[in-house]
Amino acid sequence: MDLASIYRAEYGRCVATLARILGDINLAEEAVQDAFTTALQKWESPPPNPGAWIVTTARNRAVDRLRRESTREARQAQALLLHQQDEPQEVGPVKDDQLRLIFTCCHPALAPDARTALTVRLLGGLEVPEIARAYLVQETTIAQRIVRAKKKIRDAGIPYRVPAEHELPDRLPPVLTVLYLMFNEGYASTAGPLIRTDLCAEAIRLARELAALMPDEPEVLGLLALLLLTEARRPARLGPTGGLVLLVDQDRSLWNRALIVEGHDLVRRCLRRNRPGPYQIQAAIGAVHTDGAATDWPQVLALYDQLFALAPTAIVALNRAVAVAEVHGPAVALAALEDVDLPGYHRLPATRAELLARLGRDREARAAYDQAIALTSNETERAFLRTRRTELTHPRRPS
Repeated sequence: MDLASIYRAEYGRCVATLARILGDINLAEEAVQDAFTTALQKWESPPPNPGAWIVTTARNRAVDRLRRESTREARQAQALLLHQQDEPQEVGPVKDDQLRLIFTCCHPALAPDARTALTVRLLGGLEVPEIARAYLVQETTIAQRIVRAKKKIRDAGIPYRVPAEHELPDRLPPVLTVLYLMFNEGYASTAGPLIRTDLCAEAIRLARELAALMPDEPEVLGLLALLLLTEARRPARLGPTGGLVLLVDQDRSLWNRALIVEGHDLVRRCLRRNRPGPYQIQAAIGAVHTDGAATDWPQVLALYDQLFALAPTAIVALNRAVAVAEVHGPAVALAALEDVDLPGYHRLPATRAELLARLGRDREARAAYDQAIALTSNETERAFLRTRRTELTHPRRPS
């Protein structure tokens, strides 16, 4: 495993562990970054446990930094670190360092958009451009959100601590958002390999931890089900040569049946609670996709109608249009996209291109494909769109 892969896999864990040890998120992040820089200089090959090496080195870097500080508080922090025999064990409902850090960053004193941007940066190790593409906003906006969030944590003296039991539900929505975005970045990475299995696995692991912590929260179960049912399809998502394969063309025998069974069971548990929420409905859509040899598109459309009533976002409208095309045809779906506005999001012109191609409007389809290709940052997706563009004279399905 190279250093870049280790960084992606270990960064979030190391920052979370150091934040617990140091009680300072900024110092933890800086120390971990220093440790990775040291690894780049010193490693000829990775040690047996690279994460432990990074944590130890980062802790030593933090001690060195505190030694250089002259304030009383810094000297006290240095003494605590130097004489600590065992890492402090915090008593509370959250036992996982990374899950604890998520809840800390989702403190209500922080602005909602800043909470999510900061947590994805710290836990997923995502860079500002990757987060900006996930949010569909400018890089400068994301950078400012992260800086403001860190300043707020410092100025307000927000502690790195486990939220009390009664605080957990209020912290839940941004936590779910963070895990959802982490998984999505892993499943459709904005740069590099299309799929980052490490990020997908970590999001699922944390979702399982959250479900164990809050087993009576339907949206927690819904998110876990959604991630499992999406992950179940991953083995068929890329073809033998590494090209992207659409859901309709995937070999369903490659899907992970154990994850599908588990996901369906979670969806049924959600249905019994009869408290539908956006993640539960998305999980139900995933369950329909993975139930049987073919997708029941009318059922999918009905679920998207329900989802749009709860969360009338442009992303939901775009995904709903795909189901509309399968039920009512591409012309109706194209009309449904008229008022959808997603600046900079390549999947909107890509979907329009598919619909235009199915209607035989090749010239317009080429222009839409060109727009999607220009907006796509992942080379696997870009190659797929280029291939689709060259196939315009041979539509995949008749309209």
